[in-house]
Amino acid sequence: MTATGTYTPRPGAAPLPRMIAAQTALETKMLLRNGEQLLLTVVIPTLLLVLFSSVDVVDTGPGEAVDFLTPGVLALAVMSTAFTGQAIATGFERRYGVLKRLASSPLPRWGLMTAKTASVLVTEVLQVILLTAVAFALGWSPHGDPFSVLLLLVLGTAAFSGLGLLMAGTLKAEATLAAANLVFLLLLVGGGVIVPLEKFPQGAQDVLGLLPISALSDGLRDVLQHGAGTPWGDLAILAVWAVAGLAAAAAFFRWE
Repeated sequence: MTATGTYTPRPGAAPLPRMIAAQTALETKMLLRNGEQLLLTVVIPTLLLVLFSSVDVVDTGPGEAVDFLTPGVLALAVMSTAFTGQAIATGFERRYGVLKRLASSPLPRWGLMTAKTASVLVTEVLQVILLTAVAFALGWSPHGDPFSVLLLLVLGTAAFSGLGLLMAGTLKAEATLAAANLVFLLLLVGGGVIVPLEKFPQGAQDVLGLLPISALSDGLRDVLQHGAGTPWGDLAILAVWAVAGLAAAAAFFRWE
């Protein structure tokens, strides 16, 4: 018995959506397998939420501590993933030549950045689910409009992603590692995450209130703790940071 057939090769790149989806899956797997980044993006925010909700260390004002802390920790989780984690990972990918090689693949550079952003969003969804479950277990009672919360998280992600990519694309990897962690610690203390901005002098409040972490944490707190309407002022601050950061990253990012 004989069999004949014709096999016609089909060289060429896969469809662009499939390439972006595959790169997104790869980026997400790499992120979730990295113990240091898991510590930064999952363990630290969760521990801070549990510790400061259970132990009366910081005066968070009237009401339950968990109601004040949860919005701030959600903001911290966004910053840890979109800014700190992404800056460090991308910085070392640039140093080791990974970005240069990926840039020469059929996946366009903007597609690679889209995949990285999608990976950040997937990780943030997992973070929000985990932190929300922990907060409910601690007695959290959220209020407000879910759409406003979603809008704040999306703009916060855009703002921190732009700043993270700008840092990763302009500084050396070691400098990015040090600077990203330092910024994370400074904003954890001075960004209204754990310590209310009202505890700082008035002049410092005016400056700190313009930071993206402060705008995100205060906006989430206004909605989730106080049941306020859409926090347009905080959204405007985040929008300015997002536009400026993404534009600067697009202009100054170096692939080598």
